[in-house]
Formats: sequence, structure tokens, C-alpha cells
Amino acid sequence: MSRRAEKNRTVPALKVKVPRTTRRSRISVLLADPHPIARDGMQCILERQTDVRVIGAVADANAAVREAERLHPHVIVMDVMLQGMNGIDATRLLAGKAPNSGVVMLSIHSSPVIVRRAIEAGVLAFLPKDAASDELLRAVRAAAAGERYISQRLANSLLDACRSAAPRESALEVLTPTELNILRLVTEGKSNFEVAAAIGLSPRTVETYRGRLMRKLGMDNLASLVKYAIRHGIVPLE
Repeated sequence: MSRRAEKNRTVPALKVKVPRTTRRSRISVLLADPHPIARDGMQCILERQTDVRVIGAVADANAAVREAERLHPHVIVMDVMLQGMNGIDATRLLAGKAPNSGVVMLSIHSSPVIVRRAIEAGVLAFLPKDAASDELLRAVRAAAAGERYISQRLANSLLDACRSAAPRESALEVLTPTELNILRLVTEGKSNFEVAAAIGLSPRTVETYRGRLMRKLGMDNLASLVKYAIRHGIVPLE
């Protein structure tokens, strides 16, 4: 080849492998929390990250299961206390309907019994509701990778519980999901009619459930129920 021809010969472009940063590579997250402020706050925290996107936000457990089955998010961030059923029972349903979605559970509950039950149900990460934003991010990324993450505070509580005598049964063990939901609503000050409207039962059925849960807990008045609910983290102490 002549020197002129070699000079004019087209040189193939160097192929450089560029890392994929498309929307498909980002961690998709579904939020399930009964409080709009909490949902908005978590969405704001998560969407500041370049590797995370929120694809849905719902207020109750049935909607969480339905949207998870439809959207197949990488991670579902879910509160323990949701309308319809609690987050632990919802997690069990999700194992069949969205098996590739990792669940991060948030809760005001600090009982080791609740944490243990959540893990047994399939929850990958568990955080207290007052966890810092960086802990939420660590938990989401861990769950997206199929790894477990438990807040250090809750991990210490679990270790302490293992060293001591078995903890007393919590409401999540003693009561059915419907009874637990009714307990939460009643101790928030709602009447039987309001509870019935919220969960789709008749007032008479709610009254039956209410009497049954009081017998299970060995209580005979609303004041005792409220104290029990606050002590076990079922309703927050304002």
C-alpha cells in the first residue's frame, strides 16, 4: 500500500463500553404507608438518588399487593400497620404474587417478637419508623440485592431478647389481623360505625370482634385497651 493510500485509509472507531445508566437499571420502589406525609417524605428521600426511582405509592395493604403484582418493583417499602391487613400478612401474600420484590418494613414497633415474625414472613430489611434517611437508603439497596438489613438498634433488641427469657406475646401474636386492625382503629377513638366503614364490616360484626379481642387480652374497658396499644406500639403516643 502506497504512503498516500495508507494516509487516506479510514481507521475504524474505537469501541468503548459505556456503563448502562438507563431507567431500567435503577432500583424501582413501591411505597406502602397509611400516612401521606410519610409517603411523600420517603419518596423525596429516595428520588434524590440516581440509582432509585419510586414507581408507586399506596395507603393500604390490598393496594400494595395489587400494585406489586402489576408493577413488579425491585423493592417494596411497607409499614407494619396498614388498613385491610398488617404488613406481615401482606408480605406472605407477596411471596406468591411478587416473589422477586424485596420487602423493607418500617414500624414504630420495637418488639423483638414483631421483628422476628416479619423476618419469618419474608421481610429482608426492618427499620424503626424514626430511622435516618441514610439507613432507609442502605436498607433499600440491600433488599434490591437480595440481602438482609436490620437497624442496629433492633438488632441489639433481638440479641437482648435471645439472652433473656422469652418475651411476652405481643398483640401481633395474640390477635388475628382483623382484630389487630380493629384494636388500632378503636384506640384511635373511632366508633364502631367508623371502624365498620373503614374495614368493610357491619357495626354488629365489629362489636363482636371488639368483645373477642378484649377477652383475649384480658381487658374490660377502652382505657385499658388504649394503654395496651400505646405500650405495644400499635398506636403512637402523641
